Amino acid sequence: MKIRDLPHPDPGVPDARSGPRFLWWLGRSQLGGQLTSLAWGLLHFTAVSAQPFCVGFAIEAVVDRSGARLALAGGLMALFGAATALGDTFLHRAAVTNWITAAARVQQLLARKASQLGSALSRRVAAGEVVAVSTGDVEKIGWFVEAVSRFTAAALTVVFVCVGLVVYQPALGVVVAAGLPVVAFAALPLLPRATRRADFQREKAGRATELASDTVAGLRVLRGIGGEDLFLDRYRRASQEVRHAAVRSARMWSLISAVQVLLPGLLLIAVVFYGVHLARAGRISVGELVTVYSSVMVLTYPLRHFEEIAMAYSFSRPSAKRAARVLSMERVTEAGGSRAADLPSGDLYDPATGLLAPAARLTAVVCGDPDAAGRLAERLGGHPAENGPSVLLGGVPLDELPLDSARAVVLVQDKDPVLLSGSLRDLLDVPASGAVGAAAALAAARCGDVLDALVQGSLDVDDPMDARITERGRSLSGGQRQRLALARSLFTDPEVLVLDEPTSAVDSHTEARIAEGLREIRTGRTTVLFTSSPLLLDRADRVVLVHEGVAVAAGVHRELLHTEPRYRAVVTRETDEETALSGVLDELHGLHGPKDTARHEIEESA
Repeated sequence: MKIRDLPHPDPGVPDARSGPRFLWWLGRSQLGGQLTSLAWGLLHFTAVSAQPFCVGFAIEAVVDRSGARLALAGGLMALFGAATALGDTFLHRAAVTNWITAAARVQQLLARKASQLGSALSRRVAAGEVVAVSTGDVEKIGWFVEAVSRFTAAALTVVFVCVGLVVYQPALGVVVAAGLPVVAFAALPLLPRATRRADFQREKAGRATELASDTVAGLRVLRGIGGEDLFLDRYRRASQEVRHAAVRSARMWSLISAVQVLLPGLLLIAVVFYGVHLARAGRISVGELVTVYSSVMVLTYPLRHFEEIAMAYSFSRPSAKRAARVLSMERVTEAGGSRAADLPSGDLYDPATGLLAPAARLTAVVCGDPDAAGRLAERLGGHPAENGPSVLLGGVPLDELPLDSARAVVLVQDKDPVLLSGSLRDLLDVPASGAVGAAAALAAARCGDVLDALVQGSLDVDDPMDARITERGRSLSGGQRQRLALARSLFTDPEVLVLDEPTSAVDSHTEARIAEGLREIRTGRTTVLFTSSPLLLDRADRVVLVHEGVAVAAGVHRELLHTEPRYRAVVTRETDEETALSGVLDELHGLHGPKDTARHEIEESA
């Protein structure tokens, strides 16, 4: 495959059982590129290794005063020189192609896996780790994949030269053939320690990166409480640990490099010493001695690839392990596509909790546990965190729909939505029904002041749609980010919209206006709203209380507030003592009828 043909039409199904298995699968997946690189590598290394034989042949021709043989030696040297240049050029081209195509394949696999897992990916793996795998790790994996073919060509060339030297000059050839394996594999005992030190360095670097990300993300809060110095000291210590680990790792790799330089030099000294002894004894000619000496000198070039492949594997192995870990993850329930891709409609029902959201109605869900509410919201969207019966939409299990169809019909906005950097126009460049315009969605989410802030923060921008949004919307307040995310969800206009605490960072006045806009723009559509805000609950068509994973009560806000103590405890934030008192007052109200003064005060506070 050529670089211009990227991305891959189908990256394939990886063997993600382990890091080495993934590397092996990746190499086999681009066997054609590997064989091409191997062929050009053999041409290049063979042409380089043939030059000493030409030099020795030319020296013998001069000694014998043979002009024809000298001309032949010159022609052979020119031919092998051209082959060296040709092989080197196309070897580099093939190697780079293998590197980039392997990295692109891994990135496509990761992107496909992230798309399949959805929000489940961030629950199982830190976002920073996914970014590290898809950036730095893919480069290391690609390096090893392309280095395999060059190493194979270098290893075969070393074998060919050793055999050729033994045939050409047995006395010296045997010495070279016996010494080269020692030179090639002398660094193997050092590799495990070098690998451990490299892994330790990456672990420390990951920790430092994590601290830096946390510090930058929470810098505004840290400055408010005066804690930035504390976190900076932590990062300073972490960076020093990274430096020490990097120095220790570099020392080991320097030792390996020194061994790769020292041993070939010792072999060369041994060959020269023994060769001079043989030449003085008349057992070999001067040309043969020069040929063997030059061959040993030239072999140091392909021998470098033994060190490179060791380094490439040491660095790529943990990277492949991390990539395989991500790629081996599966959805709790797979959308198998057993049904047609037609989008269903109707009531949304969760058999696990008994939650029912009638079609074309605004249903509010009250759940005392925010984490449980988040899991339930994801479950309603077809992204369950654990096994269980599938959510039904119009009687159709979401798990039986094709994944893209399930996601098109139900949209979930979690409590911490992400805003990507770019313009406001880019933010709203999402798949949508077309029934809701951008202006209407922004108005319903009450984003007027947000647009003004974006225009003021952007230079030479008159149209708010061209205003720039910084990374994750960090220049905006929490409430402003929530409203922009809500506008994006409303603009999409799905059949079912699930909102998890969409106004938790918004003031009560704006929240009341958002509730009105939400009811108006979602008329005729099914909307499920997870909230405990009385302003939103009072405008819902139906309110459901979910307690300990079960829907225990349903009705309208004011009715539940009067009749359901557990609902009142969540909505009014009552303490345990107040809840007990409310229970007593409920009993008294049942016995005596009208509410007494204490009960009246509690209800008024709600």
